[in-house]
Amino acid sequence: MLIKIINPNTTLSMTAKMTDCARAVASPDTRILGVSPAMGPASIESYYDEALAVPGLLEEIINGEREGCDAYVIACFGDPGLYAAREVANGPVIGIAEAAMHYASLIAPSFSVVTTLQRTCGMAWHLAERYGMERFCRNVRACELAVLELEDPRSDARRIITDECRRALDEDGAEAIVLGCAGMADLCSAISDDIKAPVIEGVTAAVKLAESLLMLKLQTAKRGDYARPLPKLYSGILQNFGAR
Repeated sequence: MLIKIINPNTTLSMTAKMTDCARAVASPDTRILGVSPAMGPASIESYYDEALAVPGLLEEIINGEREGCDAYVIACFGDPGLYAAREVANGPVIGIAEAAMHYASLIAPSFSVVTTLQRTCGMAWHLAERYGMERFCRNVRACELAVLELEDPRSDARRIITDECRRALDEDGAEAIVLGCAGMADLCSAISDDIKAPVIEGVTAAVKLAESLLMLKLQTAKRGDYARPLPKLYSGILQNFGAR
């Protein structure tokens, strides 16, 4: 099976890191293709960033259908364009926030999300509500690290995130931690060892969820909400997204 990991931002070092994490947990017969769109923001830290990331993301889904991809992972914790991507794709499309929250709810009665900037906390709460995870989510906590600081060894990101995870356990009463940024994927195991509690990050969780759906021969429904987009003309820079 071929799973395409799409990092909706254009920072290639982050894409490479996510891809390595995905390959580390994938089954031997699973191929992982990691990509960033040709257009979009360098990082996603607002609704504005999310909106401008979606066209490039959808272009990669459309390309993936031609490339023979069996499933897709949207590797941004905001799960941008998730439902639109499901309209375009035949196979499963998994958002990493969706996957991480559901996995956390299966192993712990409660979890807290530890994310990057305070301005994104509301976005994570909205996702918890959308996915029916609000009753499990004790808190969404910010480290006040910008996404691109996760790529900078001088930022001391691991220590800062680990300390916030400890506070989540102690102050929120959370029994597990969900890491609220795909750029934290490589820190998951080390943080779990440090805080002695389950830590879930969405890239690897989404890969295993996609694999299980494919093993069960489950595809994206094409009736109702996830039916293919209606053919119509699009203008300007979106002209290539119209009827095919």
